[in-house]
Amino acid sequence: MRRQDDAVSNFSHRVIASLNREQVDYLDKIGKDAQFSSGIKLSRNQILSAMVNAMKRLNLTGEGMTKAEQFEQQIIDAMRLNRRRGDRSNGEGRSRSNE
Repeated sequence: MRRQDDAVSNFSHRVIASLNREQVDYLDKIGKDAQFSSGIKLSRNQILSAMVNAMKRLNLTGEGMTKAEQFEQQIIDAMRLNRRRGDRSNGEGRSRSNE
């Protein structure tokens, strides 16, 4: 028997986002880059959905946020921290003396 939470999480919700021209152009550029490099265009919706999923994987929350700029900085900080952790786990953090 499926849990009610599973049924709700599989249902798509329409979200209206107010973006400025530069932000919309950036989403369109990502979609076109994908199309020209792989042959498959990503929609704005697919790109935004991927961004939300990536933020979830970074375990970001809105706790203590009072401005969107604070959350933007939290996203950047989390990506940088995650990149540094990835570099160390791939051995890229080693000094030249270890080579």
